[in-house]
Amino acid sequence: MTIPTMANIKGFIFDLDGTLVTSQLDFNYLRGVLQCPPEQDILRFISALSTQEQTRANKVVEDYELQDAHNGVWIEGAEQLIRTLTQRQLPVAIVTRNSKQATALKLANNQLFFDLILTREDAPPKPDPSALLHIAQRWQIPVTELAYVGDYLYDIQAAKNAGMLAYLYAPDTQPDYAQQADWIFSRFADLNALVSPD
Repeated sequence: MTIPTMANIKGFIFDLDGTLVTSQLDFNYLRGVLQCPPEQDILRFISALSTQEQTRANKVVEDYELQDAHNGVWIEGAEQLIRTLTQRQLPVAIVTRNSKQATALKLANNQLFFDLILTREDAPPKPDPSALLHIAQRWQIPVTELAYVGDYLYDIQAAKNAGMLAYLYAPDTQPDYAQQADWIFSRFADLNALVSPD
């Protein structure tokens, strides 16, 4: 895996929780509350429930997300990176599996400013590439000139499904799927140095 250059990147899209802002969401706990089988995607599990059960389950998830949103703060170096990208006039967006309400709360608390913000209410959740492709179309930028930055397997898969570069933020140990990413970094300072080498 080689260190990428900025020569062909015309815009950045970011995941939110665990990538730009902190999150304490415990998905195993949530699966237990929802009686979702281990290892099954929670949102996919909910989508297969009856309408009444979906309403109840979605309320449980959203309440849990809102509780977490009150405590979200910038991950070290992320705010400076966003400021650098803005200064360089590169478009920046967010695609998150989080709810619109919880996302708005985290963005308000952390004073984040992005060109586009898409949540699970706006497009099918990752790893579906629809949200990423929508942003590429809105920006009129080829997918091959965009990078999606996230901290989980679904982020890499969504980027690959969209034909974009996949950058993985892995601050601690590298997960077993890390090698599927085009580039792995452990500190936002490293990505900031890439964006602004001078």
